[in-house]
Amino acid sequence: MATYKELKAQAEALMQQAEAARRAEIASVVAEIQARMKEYGITLDDLRGGAKKAKSRGTVAAKYYNPATGDSWSGRGRVPRWLAAEMEKGRAKESFLVK
Repeated sequence: MATYKELKAQAEALMQQAEAARRAEIASVVAEIQARMKEYGITLDDLRGGAKKAKSRGTVAAKYYNPATGDSWSGRGRVPRWLAAEMEKGRAKESFLVK
């Protein structure tokens, strides 16, 4: 019967062999994939599913403006604090519309 040290050395040798086999298989698969991509003219964008980049909306003109403080809001997203405070005081949001 083999000793613990002998079995451990065999296990380590097997792990090294397995890692070498894994690297060789990966290299083979990568080479095959690259050859197929070249053969069919496939790009990385094709592999990503042709996902398009989101268009940037750019800046939006102010829709609401507070002349007392100079604050403005485009009307998109959360209501800013200054407008929420004015609305709590009873002023209508429409009274701040840019004309």
